Amino acid sequence: MGILNDFSLEGKVALVTGASYGIGFAIATAYAQAGATIVFNDIKQELVDKGIASYKEEGIEAHGYVCDVTDEAAVCDMVKKIEEEVGVIDILVNNAGIIKRIPMLEMSADQFRQVIDVDLNAPFIVSKAVIPGMIKKGHGKIINICSMMSELGRETVSAYAAAKGGLKMLTRNIASEYGEFNIQCNGIGPGYIATPQTAPLRELQADGSRHPFDQFIIAKTPAARWGDTEDLKGPAVFLASDASNFVNGHVLYVDGGILAYIGKQPQ
Repeated sequence: MGILNDFSLEGKVALVTGASYGIGFAIATAYAQAGATIVFNDIKQELVDKGIASYKEEGIEAHGYVCDVTDEAAVCDMVKKIEEEVGVIDILVNNAGIIKRIPMLEMSADQFRQVIDVDLNAPFIVSKAVIPGMIKKGHGKIINICSMMSELGRETVSAYAAAKGGLKMLTRNIASEYGEFNIQCNGIGPGYIATPQTAPLRELQADGSRHPFDQFIIAKTPAARWGDTEDLKGPAVFLASDASNFVNGHVLYVDGGILAYIGKQPQ
């Protein structure tokens, strides 16, 4: 098989947070197809149950846990259970996240803190819980789901952009602190991906025209389309595999070219 062996995840245990559906589910499915044992969490039992059912439909026997990733004690308990019941975690994907599209002057400090807590504090908490096991094993992969908002600002997403910008720097810092233990920490920055979370932005208007934001994204993307969760699978497997053993502290943007593109000149 040669080089393809470097992309195998055979025998690895992968924890993908918030992976009952959407981007996390797609990444976890790709990991299973590459040979990994899948562990995921969600905040409610009903979401975990739905996730397990969805994985079973794909022929995957996933292990699901109820856990609030902003609760450090709960995360430590979950990681301990995973190590006892499944195995020491080789791959962590910090995928769980939220967004609140609220103009800054209308957003309360509590709403801002909630986004920071889920999108930035939680990756710190979960990474901190799994790194000791990775050090003992002598290797580990941490992948943080960043965003184009790790690089760009936009109206109504001040908290999200602040969190994702911080997550980019947390990624670099984990790489800096733990690279000597053969732990690689990188990020994936999805572009605009067609998921249930972004569905309202893609709904047709009453007159049958595209949503204005949908039109905006198509015009700003060289690929001239929204991304699909399938587009994230290859990059995610690469960053979780031995093929990326000397890639550390990097954010791989999977955005159809948006960050490279200034946009079309008005006609």
